[in-house]
Amino acid sequence: MGMNQERLLQVILAPVVSEKSTMVAEKNQQVVFRVVANATKPEIKAAVELLFNVKVDGVSTLNVKGKSKRFGRFVGKRKDWKKAYVSLAQGQEIDLTATPVAAE
Repeated sequence: MGMNQERLLQVILAPVVSEKSTMVAEKNQQVVFRVVANATKPEIKAAVELLFNVKVDGVSTLNVKGKSKRFGRFVGKRKDWKKAYVSLAQGQEIDLTATPVAAE
């Protein structure tokens, strides 16, 4: 399957900024991204390499279940989403504070 650039530019939605993702970044050279639900690991890898010009070692993904939230008497549910932990090759880093990622 040829990966076209347009598709790759849509795969990564946003960096995940949380205490855990910051910790993981410092400890394991991993960066955490929110990705489209049907993204494959090779796509995520290619997308990160394309966007940030880094060498990616590996990708692990997990599906995050949306939480149920109440709005008054209505019960709503947040969307499920997919999270990708991207391991960078030795000596590579992504400075998310400096990289503008287009927010939807």
